[in-house]
Amino acid sequence: MVMTNNKRHFLPNRPILRSMLLSGFILGAFALLGTGMVVWIHALSADQIRANIQQSLLNSLNTIIDPKTYDNDLLQSHIEVGPDPLLGKNKENTTVYQAKLGDKAVALAFDVIAPDGYGGKIKLIIAIKTDGSISGVRVIDHKETPGLGDNIDISHSDWITGFRHKSLQNTTEIQWHVKKDGGIFDQFSGATITPRAVVKAVYRALLYYHKYQKVLFLDQARYQQQSQKSVNVSKKRKNQHKKVF
Repeated sequence: MVMTNNKRHFLPNRPILRSMLLSGFILGAFALLGTGMVVWIHALSADQIRANIQQSLLNSLNTIIDPKTYDNDLLQSHIEVGPDPLLGKNKENTTVYQAKLGDKAVALAFDVIAPDGYGGKIKLIIAIKTDGSISGVRVIDHKETPGLGDNIDISHSDWITGFRHKSLQNTTEIQWHVKKDGGIFDQFSGATITPRAVVKAVYRALLYYHKYQKVLFLDQARYQQQSQKSVNVSKKRKNQHKKVF
């Protein structure tokens, strides 16, 4: 106890003060260590999650492109293309994966959306070979009715494999419908809307490939350069059309 101006101040003695400071330091150190471990574990988990997602994507791609037919790093060989109604996307970009064997192009794979499924949007991934024929199609996300519309999923039926080897050359526009609409693709009993939506989406994907196949195997820089040239040519034609009329 210390007396100052008739007031009493109680100060801890030095051993107690030292003990308090040491305890505070230890608590602070543990707090910093705990925070650091949380950040470290989160970073490890995030890396593992990313790795799992990449491996899952590669597995999906290898179900529609035979891995024996290409030797490049498929996940690293890709370009980003802009929104296009033929892909079922008006605002969203699409990643196009390029399978190659040496310098030879083998196939392209990209996701498309069937916007008119019975339960909403159906997301597909499709691979198309350089000859314009389909290498494979898989459904990667949907909300179709269990036991009916979900037969588009390979885990429920092999219906989706019916697109293999089909192309714009060997299948006419009329044939690109379910049988109920005069086409060649089976519909499901009690669920025609779902397969109809998928058939339309696959057909539009082939139209997209046919329209842009010359630039889809380019690297990103050259693809953007060619795309800009196409835009400029289109603008020039529109201006010439306006002058004529």
